[in-house]
Amino acid sequence: MFYWTIKDGQQGIALLGAMIVALMLSLLGVTLLNLAGQEVVSAGLANQASVAQQLADGAGELVVAWFHSPQTTTDLPQLSSLREKRLHDREGAPSFFDASGRSQFVGTADQPDVRLQAGNPSDNRLLNDPEIGIFRTMTHLGHVEEVKVYGPSKPGLLCTIDTTVATNTNPPVRQSILMQMGALDVPPLRAAVQVGQQLGRFQVGSESPVFVHWGELKVGGDLILAQLDEIPLKSALAPVTGQAYDEMMPREDRWVEAWIGGTVQVTHIASEQTPSFPHNLHIGQNPTPGVGLDQWTYEHLKRVAKRFGRYFAIDREGFLYPQGIVEPGRGISPDEVFRSQGNGDQQGLIFIDTLDQTAPRLDNLGVVRLQDPYFEGMAVVQGHIVLAPSGSGQSIKVLSPLSDQGTAIARTPVQLSGVHVNGVLHASGDITIAGRVRVYGAVAAGGTITSASSGSTLEVWYDHDLSRGLYRGLPVVYRAPGTWMTRY
Repeated sequence: MFYWTIKDGQQGIALLGAMIVALMLSLLGVTLLNLAGQEVVSAGLANQASVAQQLADGAGELVVAWFHSPQTTTDLPQLSSLREKRLHDREGAPSFFDASGRSQFVGTADQPDVRLQAGNPSDNRLLNDPEIGIFRTMTHLGHVEEVKVYGPSKPGLLCTIDTTVATNTNPPVRQSILMQMGALDVPPLRAAVQVGQQLGRFQVGSESPVFVHWGELKVGGDLILAQLDEIPLKSALAPVTGQAYDEMMPREDRWVEAWIGGTVQVTHIASEQTPSFPHNLHIGQNPTPGVGLDQWTYEHLKRVAKRFGRYFAIDREGFLYPQGIVEPGRGISPDEVFRSQGNGDQQGLIFIDTLDQTAPRLDNLGVVRLQDPYFEGMAVVQGHIVLAPSGSGQSIKVLSPLSDQGTAIARTPVQLSGVHVNGVLHASGDITIAGRVRVYGAVAAGGTITSASSGSTLEVWYDHDLSRGLYRGLPVVYRAPGTWMTRY
């Protein structure tokens, strides 16, 4: 017979309680381990989802780069047409949009304008090959399954870019991102030099100081020349070199045309001689058919500069003020704003407003003195420009305009020396030249172009890309706000 004392009962209950507590702790531990495992898995999935999203975003940005870097797509028929402006606007200029504003990209998600799929071996090699693939820098993280470019869903936009990627994990995480692109609408400059008023004065030493290569000269009024041969003869056999006109005789060029609204007068001509105008000199163009000067509107360029470039106010002493905030004593000189250290130091679009920051008039135009040895960019001045470079300029490698060579069309590589401006000079007022200035790009003045002293000249080699509205330092396309979205 056993006797269970009170003391023994108390010990048994304590033992039972301890066992229950141990069991509960064990269950809690297993639960915590399970939850921790799930958290690790969730964290891993979240990390892979983040990687996938960044891959898809990166793929989309590389597609955007195709619009800006034609050399990356020249050998790819499907992509080489992306940058090409296949339509014409109301002014007849090349454009991504037709006269009614409809984009040249008209495809749908099911039938896009451009489609590359990894399921197609040739496309997969183009996209993901670790040696030559367009997205080869991303192959250690994942691969691109599909790239599509098609029409926009919002009127006024250019296209939709749709990219789908997958990570290298097992199982892979897939991500698809869509974004819509807008196109920067800066009108093309279709001539090397454009002048709204008369060019030159009928006074010895004050004639036109302008010489043009590879493009057109457009003058709204009369043109005053020292000698008639200052207009080069247009010849398909002219050499394509970087020679200035004072280094060649006779003066010839393959592309030069002069369109003059009024008449042409020559100061150095014998009284018994009758001027014989070259066939590429066209006079009496105004009022009909018109010279066809390109119009850059004040408000539009101002908005573009504030978003994609740099915007400055100006005071009467010629000092500049960022963001248009004029604070006496805090202005900076144009030299600080416009100086490029060398070829490739692109300053982008620089917009200098009028004195009162309203549309240009005769009484609100400031004066910007450009004395830097070299400037690379776009200078849009709502006033007057004095161009007086202090150095000898830069030597740059450029491409000539398109020329027929048998059945092929090519642009000839050319070395230009002594270039002071590589880009665009655009003034709503006058441009005054001090010294011998060389420009690769285009020059436009709402007023006229004059020389500060005898012997001052402006020699311009035209950049053919400007005729298509392509400006270095400005985006061709940009991501439209509020259009980025994920599908999965």
